[in-house]
Amino acid sequence: QVQLVESGGGLVQPGGSLRLSCSVSENIFNFNAVGWYRQAPGKQRELVATINVGGRTMYSDSVKGRFTISRENAVNAVFLQMNNLKPEDTAVYYCNAQILSKDYWGQGTQVAVSS
Repeated sequence: QVQLVESGGGLVQPGGSLRLSCSVSENIFNFNAVGWYRQAPGKQRELVATINVGGRTMYSDSVKGRFTISRENAVNAVFLQMNNLKPEDTAVYYCNAQILSKDYWGQGTQVAVSS
């Protein structure tokens, strides 16, 4: 069973930075794509950023220029560097891995942006 474990969430002031990490139990090249989604209270889960097996990245418009997704193949990890955080970035952030039509999810890590 594939396992994804997130870490790195927390409370940060507006304009601050956080780096999320996701440890994947399998070789990340086994998946078509890995990435990050988030869900704010009362809202649907939404895509934040993904990186596919070829290294192509995709970002939601709301985070472009502020967030950067990366991966470390040797340790099967995916990262999300979040800069210039805004209160509207407050959400639970989930790591995701996709293969064909199947999705695997982590348990989520809370990010709160508040002064």
